[in-house]
Amino acid sequence: METLVFYGFAAMAIGSAILLVSMRNIARALFLFFIVLFSVAGLYVFALADFIAITQLLIYVGGVLVLLLFAFMLSNKELLNQLQRGVSHFFAMPVWQALLIAVSFLAILIHTAIQVGADEPAWITASKTAGTTIQPGDNTVQHIGVQVMTQYLLPFEVVSILLMMALIGAAHLTRKEETP
Repeated sequence: METLVFYGFAAMAIGSAILLVSMRNIARALFLFFIVLFSVAGLYVFALADFIAITQLLIYVGGVLVLLLFAFMLSNKELLNQLQRGVSHFFAMPVWQALLIAVSFLAILIHTAIQVGADEPAWITASKTAGTTIQPGDNTVQHIGVQVMTQYLLPFEVVSILLMMALIGAAHLTRKEETP
């Protein structure tokens, strides 16, 4: 059952990502982006990264996507019309460039998979022999919480202040100016 759910999340992420980059309608692309982010959060659960999965849902799905929808709704209609008047045929130069980059990354991933499949990297072998691999029962959220609230408290607060400043700036930019 777990294998079926994993492959379901993986297929949903890959399929939605492919549709996302080929979509011309920005509103539909934003909803496909939601599916991609949600699927990646599901894959993080399978990678035993529960904190990252929760962070993915709260920050990216809950925050960034809402901001993108907000920006889309407040954007200029003329800008949206220009975006949809782009190149209409499939064999355009930017598509070939994107295809070349995607195939290059695929070749790198296949080469890396073949190399790792041949013999395990030294850091994985050392981690297994030392017994420091993450097990499904390990409580990584507690360790991350202690580190964030002790050693990394100042950077955490600085990032929160910067995000608040960005939100205030976005609200100021979207405010309508009164013309005399």
